[in-house]
Amino acid sequence: QVQLVESGGGLVQAGGSLRLSCAASGGTVSSYAMGWFRQAPGKEREIVAAMTASSWNNGRTYYGDSVKGRFTIFRDNAKNALYLQMNNLKPEDTAVYYCAADKARWRLGGTDPYDYWGQGTQVTVSS
Repeated sequence: QVQLVESGGGLVQAGGSLRLSCAASGGTVSSYAMGWFRQAPGKEREIVAAMTASSWNNGRTYYGDSVKGRFTIFRDNAKNALYLQMNNLKPEDTAVYYCAADKARWRLGGTDPYDYWGQGTQVTVSS
Protein backbone atom coordinates (compact mmCIF):
# COMPACT_ATOMS: atom_id res chain seq x y z
CA GLN A 1 0.00 0.00 0.00
CA VAL A 2 1.55 3.25 -1.16
CA GLN A 3 1.09 6.27 1.07
CA LEU A 4 1.51 9.78 -0.30
CA VAL A 5 1.91 12.98 1.69
CA GLU A 6 1.85 16.36 -0.03
CA SER A 7 3.41 19.55 1.29
CA GLY A 8 4.48 22.94 0.05
CA GLY A 9 1.15 24.60 -0.51
CA GLY A 10 0.39 28.08 0.71
CA LEU A 11 -0.59 31.61 -0.20
CA VAL A 12 1.31 33.37 -2.96
CA GLN A 13 0.77 36.45 -5.07
CA ALA A 14 0.06 36.22 -8.76
CA GLY A 15 3.29 35.82 -10.70
CA GLY A 16 4.96 34.01 -7.83
CA SER A 17 6.21 30.45 -7.52
CA LEU A 18 5.66 27.43 -5.31
CA ARG A 19 7.09 23.95 -5.26
CA LEU A 20 4.85 21.13 -4.11
CA SER A 21 6.34 17.95 -2.73
CA CYS A 22 4.88 14.48 -2.47
CA ALA A 23 6.69 12.08 -0.17
CA ALA A 24 6.00 8.40 -0.81
CA SER A 25 6.22 5.39 1.49
CA GLY A 26 5.33 1.74 0.98
CA GLY A 27 6.52 1.93 -2.63
CA THR A 28 9.01 3.71 -4.85
CA VAL A 29 7.87 6.64 -6.97
CA SER A 30 10.07 5.48 -9.84
CA SER A 31 8.00 2.30 -10.17
CA TYR A 32 4.63 4.01 -10.51
CA ALA A 33 2.96 6.34 -12.92
CA MET A 34 2.62 9.56 -10.94
CA GLY A 35 0.43 12.58 -11.28
CA TRP A 36 -0.64 15.90 -9.83
CA PHE A 37 -4.31 16.81 -9.84
CA ARG A 38 -6.21 19.79 -8.50
CA GLN A 39 -9.74 20.63 -7.49
CA ALA A 40 -11.08 24.13 -7.09
CA PRO A 41 -14.30 24.89 -5.15
CA GLY A 42 -17.35 24.00 -7.19
CA LYS A 43 -15.28 22.42 -9.95
CA GLU A 44 -14.38 18.89 -10.90
CA ARG A 45 -10.95 17.52 -10.23
CA GLU A 46 -8.60 18.01 -13.17
CA ILE A 47 -5.22 16.70 -14.10
CA VAL A 48 -2.35 19.15 -13.82
CA ALA A 49 0.63 17.02 -14.81
CA ALA A 50 1.55 13.36 -15.07
CA MET A 51 4.61 11.21 -15.51
CA THR A 52 5.05 7.56 -16.45
CA ALA A 53 7.21 5.25 -14.38
CA SER A 54 10.94 5.77 -14.84
CA SER A 55 11.24 2.54 -16.80
CA TRP A 56 8.54 3.57 -19.28
CA ASN A 57 9.75 5.93 -21.99
CA ASN A 58 12.22 7.40 -19.47
CA GLY A 59 9.43 9.00 -17.49
CA ARG A 60 7.38 10.63 -20.20
CA THR A 61 5.43 13.68 -19.06
CA TYR A 62 2.06 15.24 -19.76
CA TYR A 63 0.73 18.69 -18.84
CA GLY A 64 -2.73 20.14 -18.83
CA ASP A 65 -3.18 22.96 -21.32
CA SER A 66 -3.66 25.59 -18.63
CA VAL A 67 -0.27 24.92 -17.01
CA LYS A 68 1.97 24.16 -19.98
CA GLY A 69 5.12 26.24 -19.89
CA ARG A 70 4.54 27.25 -16.26
CA PHE A 71 4.56 24.00 -14.28
CA THR A 72 7.11 21.20 -14.23
CA ILE A 73 6.65 17.71 -12.80
CA PHE A 74 9.74 15.84 -11.75
CA ARG A 75 10.80 12.99 -9.54
CA ASP A 76 13.74 12.53 -7.15
CA ASN A 77 14.26 8.81 -6.87
CA ALA A 78 16.87 9.17 -4.12
CA LYS A 79 14.36 10.98 -1.94
CA ASN A 80 11.46 8.85 -3.18
CA ALA A 81 9.48 11.98 -3.86
CA LEU A 82 7.51 13.66 -6.59
CA TYR A 83 7.53 17.41 -7.12
CA LEU A 84 5.55 20.05 -8.95
CA GLN A 85 7.37 23.31 -9.64
CA MET A 86 4.80 26.01 -10.28
CA ASN A 87 5.92 29.32 -11.77
CA ASN A 88 4.04 32.40 -12.89
CA LEU A 89 1.08 31.42 -10.77
CA LYS A 90 -2.33 32.84 -11.57
CA PRO A 91 -5.44 33.27 -9.39
CA GLU A 92 -7.13 30.54 -11.43
CA ASP A 93 -4.49 28.09 -10.15
CA THR A 94 -6.08 28.31 -6.70
CA ALA A 95 -7.15 24.80 -5.69
CA VAL A 96 -6.37 21.83 -3.52
CA TYR A 97 -3.55 19.92 -5.18
CA TYR A 98 -3.32 16.15 -4.92
CA CYS A 99 -0.51 13.75 -5.63
CA ALA A 100 -1.45 10.34 -7.04
CA ALA A 101 0.22 7.09 -8.03
CA ASP A 102 -0.92 4.28 -10.30
CA LYS A 103 0.35 0.75 -10.80
CA ALA A 104 -0.07 1.02 -14.58
CA ARG A 105 3.43 2.28 -15.31
CA TRP A 106 2.57 3.65 -18.77
CA ARG A 107 -0.29 5.77 -17.56
CA LEU A 108 -0.47 9.51 -18.33
CA GLY A 109 -3.68 10.84 -16.86
CA GLY A 110 -6.94 9.37 -18.14
CA THR A 111 -10.41 9.33 -16.67
CA ASP A 112 -10.11 6.40 -14.29
CA PRO A 113 -8.98 7.29 -10.75
CA TYR A 114 -5.39 6.60 -9.88
CA ASP A 115 -4.77 3.79 -7.39
CA TYR A 116 -3.32 5.87 -4.54
CA TRP A 117 -3.93 9.45 -3.43
CA GLY A 118 -2.53 11.91 -0.96
CA GLN A 119 -4.63 14.08 1.31
CA GLY A 120 -4.04 17.26 -0.68
CA THR A 121 -2.41 20.62 -0.07
CA GLN A 122 -4.05 24.01 -0.53
CA VAL A 123 -2.63 26.50 -3.00
CA THR A 124 -4.07 30.00 -2.98
CA VAL A 125 -2.97 32.63 -5.48
CA SER A 126 -3.99 36.21 -4.76
CA SER A 127 -4.41 38.81 -7.48
